[in-house]
Amino acid sequence: MDYDDRSSPTPLREPLSFATVLAEPSQTAPSPRGRSPLPMLLFVVALVGGLFLGIPWLAGRVQYSLVHAEEQAKHDVAVEALKTLSMSDLREAFRQVPKVVGPSVVHINTTQMVGRRSDDEMRNLYGNRPHQTRGQGSGVIVDAEGYIVTNFHVIDGASEIEVVLSDQRRVVGSVVGADPLTDLAVVKIDADDLVASPWGDSDELEVGELVWAVGSPFGLAHSITFGIISAKGRSGLNGNIHQRFLQTDAAVNPGNSGGPLFNAEGRVVGINTAIVGPSYLGISFSIPSNMAREIYEKIREKGAVERGWLGVALNDLDEDAAKTLGLSDLKGALILKVFAGTPAAEAELRVGDVVVRWNDTEVSQPSDLSFAVAETEIGSIAKMVIVRSGQRQTINVTVGDRPQTWQR
Repeated sequence: MDYDDRSSPTPLREPLSFATVLAEPSQTAPSPRGRSPLPMLLFVVALVGGLFLGIPWLAGRVQYSLVHAEEQAKHDVAVEALKTLSMSDLREAFRQVPKVVGPSVVHINTTQMVGRRSDDEMRNLYGNRPHQTRGQGSGVIVDAEGYIVTNFHVIDGASEIEVVLSDQRRVVGSVVGADPLTDLAVVKIDADDLVASPWGDSDELEVGELVWAVGSPFGLAHSITFGIISAKGRSGLNGNIHQRFLQTDAAVNPGNSGGPLFNAEGRVVGINTAIVGPSYLGISFSIPSNMAREIYEKIREKGAVERGWLGVALNDLDEDAAKTLGLSDLKGALILKVFAGTPAAEAELRVGDVVVRWNDTEVSQPSDLSFAVAETEIGSIAKMVIVRSGQRQTINVTVGDRPQTWQR
């Protein structure tokens, strides 16, 4: 007998439990309209997150590759250069450089009148009358007409200046002008047959380059030491933001101040100025020749260095200050004080303002602003962008003339 399955009774099944339903595979494909959007949403979130995290990583890898390629290229060139380096040529340079630079280096003796004696016993014996103290330093002739560059602290307060030439002639020197902010001064002498050293380009110096320091350490005139450029652009030493020193390991001691730093061509690439500690400890600092030459030319022309002036005290931003002021990063120069009667006061700048731009210069730290203001034409109107109470504002300020801190 044939049976029609359609008429067959439906077999009974046991009731399914919730666990059984989860365990059994679905017999029917879910409707697209009823599909949950959660997996797709999770996929999009994961994709965006991956891109967000991956882009900085990729940018970092690209930057690393570029830097690595540049360093590798420098390495390869240096390897080939060392193969062709002649030690005999290097020895000859060591013998010839002192002969080239020697005639232009001078020893400087100074006499200073001091009005008061600090020692009680000396006051009792000799009274409190003015007396003399003596100092010494070094310098370099940069013009055969008798112009000498030295440090400001060598001649500061001197009532008499004696310049001792390489041929042992002793001549009187007079101060043309000085710039305490860069610790530079220009002295003029009247003498014949002077040999001047040419200026070199300190911007072209590279770390590791050979340099010679010449001067009078501890009064030992025409001493020469040798080293390399250890670093460039050292700033903020002793709180002086107007300096960006060359760092060397050439031995420099008291008495070397104001003496020249030469390269292998016998050109002045720096003016030796500072050391770490009371005597040489392996680190010395020189004013780059490009800065020294610019200051020298300004002093020779006008007797002083004119600089733009704002009239504020500045500080770096820290995380707490940035958070309080509503800043997203630590870039800018924080105004700590506005001095009365200054261009800053007239422009109504306030304590707590953060300067982030001066004309076309981005300000990341106080030294950026100080340099930019100093280089701005006196009397011109500068546009500065500040952040005040979390809001950016543009303020116009008339640049003033920085007061001179030293008079002849």
